[in-house]
This record gives sequence, C-alpha cells and structure tokens, in this order.
Amino acid sequence: MTRPTVSPTDAVAALPGWTVAPGDRPAIARALKFADFNTAFAFMTRAALKAETMDHHPEWSNVYNRVDILLTTHDAGGVTELDLTLARFIDDAATSLGGE
Repeated sequence: MTRPTVSPTDAVAALPGWTVAPGDRPAIARALKFADFNTAFAFMTRAALKAETMDHHPEWSNVYNRVDILLTTHDAGGVTELDLTLARFIDDAATSLGGE
C-alpha cells in the first residue's frame, strides 16, 4: 500500500515541540525530559503500547530521564499520517506524565 508523505517541515508546523530530524532522511524528532527514570520508562511503555496497536514503531533512545524520539514511515520513505498520529499521542502521553 502506498502512503502519501508530507514534508517534515509541514509536519512540525502542526506539532509544537517537534523538529525536522537532522540528516538526509525525511523524519521528525522530539527530545523529552521527565522527572526521573521511572517516569521516562512509564512514558515509553505507554508510547510502545500505542505504537504496537498502530504497527508503527518509533526510533528512540533513553538515558535516565531523557527520551529522544525519531518518527518516519520507513516503507513510505518519509513522514506520513501514521507519524503525525503517533506524535500527537506521544505529546499527550508526555504531558500527562509531566514531560517537557
């Protein structure tokens, strides 16, 4: 199935806190900071459960209270509505856990 892509620049215009990911591939990125490791891990658990139901998984890393996230739709070669939907969920989950 072909998925229409959107420009990463257009995507971040609609997603406060997100940036165009550095590098050659079209992607969006967000860095989050939480109160501690347990809260960061709780956030990642929420996001992972949503990602699994969407069959759309982020690239991310975690160091103590920080979570760095990159979203792109690999089979479409860019940013799609899947990324925007997951980004909005991530924003809501982070806010509910005090992430910034």
